[in-house]
Formats: sequence, structure tokens, C-alpha cells
Amino acid sequence: MLRIENLRAGTLPPLSFSVADGECLAIEGPSGAGKTRLLRAIADLDEASGYLTLDGAARNEMPATEWRRKVRFAAAEPAWWTDTAAEVFSGEKILLERARKLASDLGLDAAILDRPLAQLSTGERQRLALARAMADQPRVLLLDEPTGALDPVSAALAEELIRYQALAGRSVILVSHDAAQVHRLADARLQLGPTPPGSTRQSKVGDA
Repeated sequence: MLRIENLRAGTLPPLSFSVADGECLAIEGPSGAGKTRLLRAIADLDEASGYLTLDGAARNEMPATEWRRKVRFAAAEPAWWTDTAAEVFSGEKILLERARKLASDLGLDAAILDRPLAQLSTGERQRLALARAMADQPRVLLLDEPTGALDPVSAALAEELIRYQALAGRSVILVSHDAAQVHRLADARLQLGPTPPGSTRQSKVGDA
């Protein structure tokens, strides 16, 4: 379980909530409410204070690289530092095989990992980024608009894969502008709101 206590990042109010194993929490709110900032703070990519634990282990008691391996952020506009997706897994045969399987699950030819990323479409790169994020089986997935660049068929495949991650016991925190997608995937919601300034509200799906 991921527990977050009194997390403070930027202009966000102090936040405390938890995400159970196998649960998908949707972060909702208007543009500028701080949804992406919150995901990046949880992933320890932006400066933030507070007490975060994963399965009882505190974030501040482990190296940042270890936390980020277990708590994985997948950006809405993923960056790449290699010429091909396969190079990300250089020397990691098992991870490369998993990434190829994940790419196939997302409707891509597994061989696409060997193609230059510069030649791929935005949607192809986004699907490969999802495969990259899931290949080493992190405990928590922080997904920022994971299907924003995808057509309906590809988005449906991505949703099925996200659902499978939760069924496998991973915690998922989702930011999505697609209300129908949130309805399909989320077990609970955390609302970031501007009125009153910095207000938040957490609820289970189905709550009034």
C-alpha cells in the first residue's frame, strides 16, 4: 500500500491519502489544479515535503532511484534518451522480452522496439512509453493522461492493460481528462479544486 501524509508540493494544499494494492485512484480537477505536479511529487521527481511510505518503507529511508523504480511516473508527453526503445533495456533480456510482450498487448508489432523512435508516431511512442513504464513491474504506476494521444482502439487496449496491472496487485494513480475512462478504471477519486483555494476531496466511486 502507498500511504501519503501531509504531502506539500508547490501551491498544492497539504494532502494525505492512501492507495491500496490493486486499487486505481483517479486525480481530478480543472486545468492548473496541480494534478501532474502531484504525480511528480509522489514519484520524487519534484521537490516536496511530507511522509510517504510504500509497504511500510519510507521514501526518505531509501535511495531516490530505488523509490522511482518502485513508484513509476509515466508522463503525458514521454521523453526518450535513446534512439530506439530497445536500447532502454540494454543488457536486460528479461525486461526487453516483457516490453515486447507489453507492446504487443498494446497493438504494436514487437519489432517496433528496434525502430528509430524519431520515425514513430506520437501514439506509437506513447504506447511504447507505457510498455517501458510497466516492463520492470513497479509496485505503483503514476499515469498522466496515458491515452491522450491514442485513437479509440489503442486507448481501449491501454485501458485493458492498466486494468490488468491493478488486478496483478499494483496500485495505480491516474490523471485523465476522459471522464468515461475514469469511470471505467477508477475505484476512488481525489478531487483537487480551486474553491475554496486549494481544496481537496477524496471519495470512493459511487459515493454521493
